[in-house]
Amino acid sequence: MARGDRRAQGLTRVAVVVRSGAAPLWWVGVVAAGVGMLVPGLTGRRIGVTAGAALFIVALAVAAYARRGRYNDLIRTAVRAGKHDVLQDRAVTARNWRRGHRWWLVLAFLAALGGAFAVPAAGGMLLAGCGAGLWLKAAWLGRRERDENALLWVRVDWLDRRGGRPAGKAVKAYRSTGIAAGDAAPGGARRRTAALV
Repeated sequence: MARGDRRAQGLTRVAVVVRSGAAPLWWVGVVAAGVGMLVPGLTGRRIGVTAGAALFIVALAVAAYARRGRYNDLIRTAVRAGKHDVLQDRAVTARNWRRGHRWWLVLAFLAALGGAFAVPAAGGMLLAGCGAGLWLKAAWLGRRERDENALLWVRVDWLDRRGGRPAGKAVKAYRSTGIAAGDAAPGGARRRTAALV
């Protein structure tokens, strides 16, 4: 991987940002689908669940595979992080993502509940599919990190500009560190024992 701008920056893990949305979307979707099953709806529960299953699969595929070409380009051109760069903790990254998206999660939950009166459970299953897809994308990033033997990081200030998208237009390049840096394993999961940078 190349070497680039040496100015110190606050960095956060790409895989952790992706993974941060997975659990909230999954659980919001599961709860919304469960509550939606209590409502007969206009279409009936059977049609609602069938439609929901189709939406789950589509949402999972879209969330898991969207922008992989962009991710691959950024991974190929990643530059080595400098010794003065500040690596953000996994918990801080997850907390920041959830704070920044909490109202979107609330609105999505309410929309899924409202949609249950027309198509029971479908909206909740759609949200759960998005969450599952983000888990798969984080796992794919983890495989790339293991293949490269390097963890991938993105500048925190670039995330702040465009709603926390780690492969958005505001992101110009990734930075990389050794596989033991930070407190998150490849793919963004919590390490069993936090490693020293």
